[in-house]
Amino acid sequence: MDREKVFIHVKKKYGIEPDYPWHDDNGVLRHPENRKWFAIVLRVGRDKLGLPGEGLIDVINVKCEPVLIGSLRTRQGFHPAYHMNKDQWISIRLDGSVPEDELQNLIDLSYQMTMAKELPKKKRKK
Repeated sequence: MDREKVFIHVKKKYGIEPDYPWHDDNGVLRHPENRKWFAIVLRVGRDKLGLPGEGLIDVINVKCEPVLIGSLRTRQGFHPAYHMNKDQWISIRLDGSVPEDELQNLIDLSYQMTMAKELPKKKRKK
């Protein structure tokens, strides 16, 4: 799955398109109601991920359950989150090393984890 397929999946499933706050190729996917990020697609240097060779590679950062992050990091295609909290986010290479259905499930998990929480009854407007 590449960056365009990620954007197509998110558009089709959630009606959300990326925004580009830094006017570069780094696209942020956020909830429309609370503006929280649930994913960011970045183009980073291979060296930033500890990969051999030169050049840039596309990754997606998603929020993830901390207990799941530890096991994912042992697998090909997964890295400690680039430029994010490494206990709650993970970077996933968009080079085909992670199956498409698994990547979609992780995007969906991140979407769910970052949704707006309902206000407690005391704080709701009457």
